[in-house]
Formats: sequence, structure tokens, C-alpha cells
Amino acid sequence: MNLTELRTALAVVSGQALDIPKVIEILKAKQTPLDIKDFIKQYSPSGHKALDPVYRKDKIIKKPTGEIKDGVEVVTSDTVKVNRQVFPLQKLIVERAVSFLFGNPVKINSEGKTDKEKKVVAALTRILYDNKINSFNRRIAREMFRSTQVAECWFPVEGSETHSDYGFDTKFKMRVTAFNPWDGNEFYPLYDETGDLIAFSRLFVRMNDEGQKVTHFETYTAEEKIAFKQEGGTWEQTERTVNVIKKIPVIYGHQEQVEWQDVQWSIERLEYLLSNFADTNDYHAAPKIFIEGKIAGFGQKGEPGQILQGEKDSKAYYLSWNHATDAVKLEIETLLRFIFSFTQTPDISFDSVKGLREISGEALKMLFLDAHLKVQNKREVFDEYLQRRINIIKSFIAYMSIDLKKEASTLAIEPEIQPFIINDEKAMIENLMTATGNQPILSQKTAIAKSGLVDDVEAEYKLIQEEETRAKSFDILNPIGA
Repeated sequence: MNLTELRTALAVVSGQALDIPKVIEILKAKQTPLDIKDFIKQYSPSGHKALDPVYRKDKIIKKPTGEIKDGVEVVTSDTVKVNRQVFPLQKLIVERAVSFLFGNPVKINSEGKTDKEKKVVAALTRILYDNKINSFNRRIAREMFRSTQVAECWFPVEGSETHSDYGFDTKFKMRVTAFNPWDGNEFYPLYDETGDLIAFSRLFVRMNDEGQKVTHFETYTAEEKIAFKQEGGTWEQTERTVNVIKKIPVIYGHQEQVEWQDVQWSIERLEYLLSNFADTNDYHAAPKIFIEGKIAGFGQKGEPGQILQGEKDSKAYYLSWNHATDAVKLEIETLLRFIFSFTQTPDISFDSVKGLREISGEALKMLFLDAHLKVQNKREVFDEYLQRRINIIKSFIAYMSIDLKKEASTLAIEPEIQPFIINDEKAMIENLMTATGNQPILSQKTAIAKSGLVDDVEAEYKLIQEEETRAKSFDILNPIGA
């Protein structure tokens, strides 16, 4: 569908009511909604197969009663609960990916030189700050990694009083909200022949005051926002407002599969093995004695140093479980290694890193190389996602401040993802000083600020200067004592 066809479908013809079901069908573009149920079960340990009594059945044990009926011994059945071991590996894979991607704030790069260009950058930075964008980025990444889709919508909220938080007077405050399939949203992005997004729609269900389900359908285009609702089987239009920035204010991101998709079967196999292993441990936990021949007598209950008395050639010994766990242990270790390796997830658990001593920054980079390569792959999606966010905010700045409209439209501002890494600042400083011929690379005041040990850098710097002045004065007046 192209933009002209979309406008025609959404146009209201004089004297005719909008055919809402037909419009919704067009906007859905025959897309199949995402089935999120399997993802939720896999992500949450409480939904894993090992806990499903149909997949992993409890054991039925038959017990003879000693009673004979119709020539056949009567047998009763008893159910023994099996062990069910589940682990939040899917959640761990997602959280590690989120931390390495957005563990550090996204850097905003701009070559703004004029005062107005700098004002645009300052306004954008303040809008991001007010919306707690660092935490918001992590939420967006988490939702995409665990459900493959996510969207965010930016909108201005008009207040009763004027403020200048953005560097200019306005009554508007910029806000953002996130949409994700986890909360029951269905996404329907509509693209034209060139791959440009010309409409974004979402369907969701909410409960009304009477406890009845109401289906909502919202559509965002470059010209307007349209909202419909279905209550009691009938669709009606509830909102149709002009889009003031003439850009779709929604950023939509998606990836092909959830983060753990390639190792889901390995995780299920691991849980199955460990559940069986726990059953085996329970069975062999109590010592068992095997006796050959006849036992003549037992020690009395509670008697210390009890002795079994056997007839000639009788034997008694404990049954031991030799070498039965080696194959299971090997498979468990192999599965864990594959799970971490195939998802490019570093194993940084305490047991894995406790043997590491102080290592250099280059060694740390090599340790996290696979995780950083994964971040580079994720940038294929998130570089475009974050850039579109910046462009939308710039458009709202142009709307809120006519004086900055030209600069907001033309100024290039680029977001840059900073992968998480433990910095070896000592090695970095030594390398820089070597490169400068062992000359200082930081002023004393800058070093105080970077230390993070004081709140008032200026006062601390003056105090150090005063102490140095007194020390020099003492050296001059007391050369022998010095």
C-alpha cells in the first residue's frame, strides 16, 4: 500500500460513515499477531515444561497388600512426586544482553556550533533526562529481547503554566510511553513499497467500569492519530486528532526471535537431566546394605556399635554407586557451555571469576569480546531505533519553539551506544602519559572532579592550593627543618 491509498482509506466522505471494520482490516494488512504465550512460559521458570505434570509425570508405584482375592494378590497404587528442577536461564540471557547493550548511557554526538544549535542540543538532552532515558533504554531492550517487538510513543502534555526547562518558554512537557506485546498489545506496522513506515497501529483490550472487555485500536500516521473502540460488538471512533509534527511519533523495533530461541531445547534438556538426577540422588541418599547368606542376629535399637551376626560364609556390604554420574556430569557441563556460547552470553558468575586476579584492560576486553560482538549485531536494530527517536524529539522542539525550527530540522545529532566494560583507568592513564612523553594529561582540578570523592570541587581545589602555599612558606622559613 502507498501513502495515497492509505489517505483514501482513512478519508471521511461527506454524508457517509467511516467503515471502521474495513479500515482496521486495511491497517492490519493481513499481518498475523505475535503469539506471546510461548515466550512468557519460556521466560518465566513457573511456565517451564519440567513443572508440567503432563510432560513430566509423577511416578505410579504398585504396592502388594498381601491380601488374596479370587486367587490374585490385591495391589494398591501410590503416587510419588518426582523432582522438578527449573532455572531462569532465559531471564539471565536477556538481562546480560540488556546490561552490555545499555549498561552505559547512550552518548549524544553533535557538531552544533551556533547558539541556536547548542540550544537544540540542550533542549533534547533535557527532554531525555526528564524522561529517565537511561532506565527507559534498558526497558525497551528487555521488551524486545524477550518478545521480539517493542514500540514507544512520544507526545507533548500541555500544562497550565509556562516553563523554560528546555531553554525556551513553553507550556508543553514531553513524555514517552512504551508499548510491548507482554502487556497484551498487538502491533501492525504498515509500510509502503519503498519500505517506509506510513502507519503504525496497535490493538489492545481493557476492562471498562462494568468489568466488560473493550477492544481498542489506535493508528498513528504522519497526518493524524485515530482511535477506535469495540464495545458490545460495535466499533466506534473515539478520537481523531491532527499530528502537529507531521511525522509518526512512534518508534517501532523488532528482531527475528527471542534471545534464547537457539538454546531453548538445550535448556529444556538441562532441566530434564537435573530433575532426573535429583530423583536418583533421593533414591541413593539412604545407604543400602546387600546381604549374602543368612543373618543370625541384629543389634538392639539404640545400642551403640551395633553388629550384624551372620552364619558361615554370609556377607554384608553397602551398595555403592560408582561412575554413574560421569556421563550425566559431562552432558550438563556441555549443555551449559553451549547455552552461554551460542547466545554470546559471558558466564560472569562468582564461581567463574573468583579465580581471576587483577587483570589488564586489554584482558578484560578479550574476556567480554563475544558480548561486545553481540552488541555490534544489536546496533543494526538500535542505531536506527535511537536515531528515529532523536529525529522525533527534534521535530517536537521545532513545534514548541518557532525560533529554533530551522536549527532543529537541519542539525545532525547522532546517538552512539557505549557497550559496558570495566575500565582499567590506571592502564589507560599510563598509556596516555607514555604517548605524551610522561607529561601530565589532567589538570589538578579535573583530577579532583573525576575522583568523585568530594562534592565541592572548587572548594577542595582552593584548600589544596592553600596547603601547598603553607608548605612552601614553611620550607623557605625553615630550610634546616625541611
